[in-house]
Amino acid sequence: STCACVEYYGKALESFIKQVKIMSIHGKMKHKRNKIFTEFRKLPGGILVCTDVMARGIDIPEVHWVLQYDPPSSASAFVHRCGRTARIGNVGSALVFLLPMEESYINFLSINQKCPMQEMKPQANVLDLLPKLKSMALADRAVFEKGMKAFVSYVQAYAKHECNLIFRIKDLDFASLARGFALLKMPKMPELRGKCFPDFTPVTVNTDSISFKDKNREKQRQKKLEEQR
Repeated sequence: STCACVEYYGKALESFIKQVKIMSIHGKMKHKRNKIFTEFRKLPGGILVCTDVMARGIDIPEVHWVLQYDPPSSASAFVHRCGRTARIGNVGSALVFLLPMEESYINFLSINQKCPMQEMKPQANVLDLLPKLKSMALADRAVFEKGMKAFVSYVQAYAKHECNLIFRIKDLDFASLARGFALLKMPKMPELRGKCFPDFTPVTVNTDSISFKDKNREKQRQKKLEEQR
């Protein structure tokens, strides 16, 4: 749903999935976008993590799966996203992830877009990769900050969803969401003000002590901290 989520999950997938090319693309990339898109089209196989910048007006041959991790803000965008696969007589699949409280979105799409859907049962024996993502955040401030930004941007995008009768921010389980983003602590943001999260356990580490793996970025951060002191 957001550029920050693409950057965070793109980085995560690079570490989780080896021997598969992972590429990321979003609206803020401007000049890089065409280069990445052209490279991806030439690949024999791979994964492209993207925002709705890729939902329409592009043609990538032989896309086998479109995974809609976040339900798009409009019903027409949902259909456009699905349309990236099974083009010109080819076969493909599209999957959207929904929380139990969001299931009325299926009826909404059926009526609004005449788009029938089938439930796909959860996969068995799924690996829990969140501890690894947490370790990555503890080892590199860049990952830690990307996760915090992604969480904040996700909540803000959810609050602005066009179907706000189905996607109600007051129903969001922020603790589960934070665990799903492998956050080390809850960020400070207006939407969380005054709320308690007994189901979320922050790490005992002082997150200010997490340094950037990039030596130049860490040097700049230490300089800023020194100025603040």
